[in-house]
Amino acid sequence: MNIHESVAQWMAAADASDPRTRGLVPTMGALHEGHGALIAQCVEESRQSVVTIYVNPTQFENPDDLSNYPDSLQDDIRYLESLGVTDLVLPQYKELYPFDFTIFVDESQDSMVLCGKNRTGHFKGVLSVVMKLINLTQARRVYFGKKDFQQYRLVSKMVEAYFMPTIIIGHETVRDEYGLALSSRNRRLSPSELTVARQLNVLLQDRALSSSEVSIQLDKLGFRVDYCEERWGRRFVAAHLGAVRLIDNVAMAESTL
Repeated sequence: MNIHESVAQWMAAADASDPRTRGLVPTMGALHEGHGALIAQCVEESRQSVVTIYVNPTQFENPDDLSNYPDSLQDDIRYLESLGVTDLVLPQYKELYPFDFTIFVDESQDSMVLCGKNRTGHFKGVLSVVMKLINLTQARRVYFGKKDFQQYRLVSKMVEAYFMPTIIIGHETVRDEYGLALSSRNRRLSPSELTVARQLNVLLQDRALSSSEVSIQLDKLGFRVDYCEERWGRRFVAAHLGAVRLIDNVAMAESTL
């Protein structure tokens, strides 16, 4: 696996390859089997498989979330090598934001609900960095997990709106044996919290319960619910368990972008 420790290193190496056969999985590291499923699909479908690891400060509203984000670069490198990734790119902040965060991409409709309602600027940060990473890598196929369905939807809209020659591919949520959506944040749950967290998806997909009833049941289990509501043919939830914020969603009908 080629490791490019800067944008400049990547751009020098990328000149020799054909971007039409290139796939990209943008990540913030702390990789787990959910990422692995995306990456494996990218490796299978692309002659050149590119993974980026960049913890993007512009999408964190709470500085504690940024400072507590896991740093496991060496483990991530070994994992990517085992999956057969051809290139790892490690951009630096000043390369991605030469003018700091004064130039950005924003969306004024779907970004204002769910995870965007009370997280000012979150999706502005997400869309801006994804635009930069797609332009940087020139990948034709870019892979996102549907656990972050709102992000997947917004990125798909951005690519269409800006006539970008990029295919956005959504991968179904990868879950543990109990149905809990895999997340880098799960490693911060205590054993007792992990047991409780595994009730999240059970309640979420219970169609006999309304979204408000799901919220009530989660509250009884000790969650602090940010939201539980239905949009785009799916039911979404975000809830805090202790210090950890968990999100999930399930299809309730045929969903649309």
